Amino acid sequence: MDIRILVVDDDQDSVELVEKILKKDGYRVQTLTDGRKVEEEIRKNDIHLAVVDLKMPDISGLDVVEMIRHHDSDCAVILMTGYATLDSAVSALRGGVVDYLRKPVREDELLGAVRRALAAKGLALLPEEELHRNIGSAIRDLRKKRTLTLKQLAKRTGLSVSLLSQIERAESSASVTSLYKIAHALKIRLPELFSRV
Repeated sequence: MDIRILVVDDDQDSVELVEKILKKDGYRVQTLTDGRKVEEEIRKNDIHLAVVDLKMPDISGLDVVEMIRHHDSDCAVILMTGYATLDSAVSALRGGVVDYLRKPVREDELLGAVRRALAAKGLALLPEEELHRNIGSAIRDLRKKRTLTLKQLAKRTGLSVSLLSQIERAESSASVTSLYKIAHALKIRLPELFSRV
């Protein structure tokens, strides 16, 4: 299932950072730097989750949340702010926001909040996608730990650099034979590649 996330923030750098983190994790991401365009976006597309900045020049994040709620009461909303106060947190949570993150957002915090929000709605990436991503990141981490380049790993496994790169980025599923070759080249037992699954 394609999970679509809308990121709304007037700060282009912040939008790009959040988009990069979410895309890397397998989500489809739409971005807006103008909160006033949210209504049109929500009408056009099914959005499962919105990540919204609290302080924007033309419209407040809480107004954006209200707009989203008005058009799609099922869309989960996470609010981000560089100006966290108890009052704004309370207002956000009263407005039906599922989580509240401080900026600059940390990758682990953002992904944790997104996964919790989607899980609460019974949504998640397909188990196979999760599996490919976990195996890919395990291979990448183990390869870097052993200070091997993709080229060196390709030489040791007999697999192409592009295939190894696709496996690490979860763009391609690896055969059992390929995984065995990779595990052997990394000097680990095959089950260790599945330790994060």
